[in-house]
Amino acid sequence: MSLINMAKREIICKLVYYGIGLSGKTTNLHYIYQAVDPRDVGEMVSIDTETERTLYFDLLPLELGKVNGFSIRFQLYTVPGQVLYQQTRISVLKGADCVIFVADSQASKLQENIESWNELQEQLRRMNKNITEFPLVMQWNKRDLQDILPVSVLEQYLNPYRVPSFEAVAVTGYGVIECLRVAINATLRRLERI
Repeated sequence: MSLINMAKREIICKLVYYGIGLSGKTTNLHYIYQAVDPRDVGEMVSIDTETERTLYFDLLPLELGKVNGFSIRFQLYTVPGQVLYQQTRISVLKGADCVIFVADSQASKLQENIESWNELQEQLRRMNKNITEFPLVMQWNKRDLQDILPVSVLEQYLNPYRVPSFEAVAVTGYGVIECLRVAINATLRRLERI
């Protein structure tokens, strides 16, 4: 749920990168942080414990202009992907306005991707989000590696709602900004309907 800061005349939207461990969520955030105009981003924050890490930063895309006199600010988050950090993923997901699901395209990761996708769907349901209306984007990452699944297979197993999807190579930035742009636009469209 977006936060409205009346004093600053800002609407703050939360965008969460979700997926299995080492799928490229953190790499996406690092690429975006380096690629956007430094005036548009806040400091990148890493919340580290002994065994897990969550990253986030603010993004204030100035080219979006204002909506009803309010600036729109996006907070971009990653979740720890390892199975044992489910509680942290649930906490980070709370209040999300949009999710980018980052799937590792390697054939050996399909089952883990499916389990993570099922967990995401379950958590959205528990948060009373209608997944068919919730802003969601799929990213098929690591398309530069050997032994990757065809996009049609990823779509079959991980995109039953036929939400927008993008091939990506987060380490080079291929597909990263396009994916983010569609996620931001989907979030803004949802805001307009509320």
